[in-house]
Amino acid sequence: MDNTTIAIITTVINHELYQKSSQLFPQNIQKYVIDGTNGMYGLDSIFYMMKKLKGKGIEWLIMADEDVLFINTQGIFSIIEEMKLNEYLISGVRDGGVIQNRHKSPYVINTFFSIINFKELELIWNKQEVLKNQYILPDEFDDDLKNLKGNYETTSLYELYYCFYFWLRRKEKRFFFLDATTPFCEDGLTTAVKDEKGEVFLYHTWYARAYGKSKTHTERINKIFELLKFENKIIPKPIIFKHKTFFMKRSARKLFKRVQMRIEIILNQKP
Repeated sequence: MDNTTIAIITTVINHELYQKSSQLFPQNIQKYVIDGTNGMYGLDSIFYMMKKLKGKGIEWLIMADEDVLFINTQGIFSIIEEMKLNEYLISGVRDGGVIQNRHKSPYVINTFFSIINFKELELIWNKQEVLKNQYILPDEFDDDLKNLKGNYETTSLYELYYCFYFWLRRKEKRFFFLDATTPFCEDGLTTAVKDEKGEVFLYHTWYARAYGKSKTHTERINKIFELLKFENKIIPKPIIFKHKTFFMKRSARKLFKRVQMRIEIILNQKP
C-alpha cells in the first residue's frame, strides 16, 4: 500500500495528550492537526478539514481524536483493504447501540475514529448539500439493528455533524460499521474498537479535555498508556491548521441567534 496517499487528522483540544497519543499513530504517513482550542469541533471541524486538505492528493484519510490510543496500526491498513474490496466510502463505530456511553443514532458514525475514502469524498463534496441533511425520516434506513446490544434512538439528531453522514447515506455511499466493546470493568468508559477480523486495534479513552486537569481521568488514561508499554520517545511533527478568526465568528453567530430569538419572542407577544 502506498502510504504517501494516506493521512491522519486530529482536531486537538488537549495538546499535552496529543503529544503522547500521536506517538502511537501509524508511522510514515502525514499527520495533520486542527487546533480545536478555539472551540472548533464536530461539523465545523469537518468543513475546515475539507477546505484545508482539498487537492493534497490524499486518497485515504484517518480521523482520530487525541484520546485514541492505537494498539496495532496494521488494523488500519487491513480495514482500508476491506473498504477497497467492498467499495465502502467510510468506516467507524455507530453512535448508538454499540458504545456503552453513546445511545444516540445507530445510522451514523461517532467522529472519534473513522477512515474515509477521501479521494471519492472530494469528488462529491458539497457543503451546502450537507447542511440540508440534518433530518431523519421514519424507517428511512434499512440497517439490521436487531443484533445491537446497546440502547439507541433511531430518530436522534443529537449531534450537528449527523447531517454529514445522513448526506452520504442519502447519496447511497456504503458504510463499514466496526464493532466495539467496553473491556475494562474498573474503567467503565474506555472503548475497544475491532477491525474487520474482530481483533482490537485501538482504545478510545474518552474525556480528552480532562486529561491533565482531572485526577480521575488522567490516572484512568495513564493506565491505558501503561498497558500499551508506552515509552514517550518520539517527538510528533504534524502540520497544524488553526482558524484564527473562528472564535470571533462563532461568538458573532451565537449573538445573532440570541438576538433573532429575542426578536421572535417580542413579535409573538404582540396582540
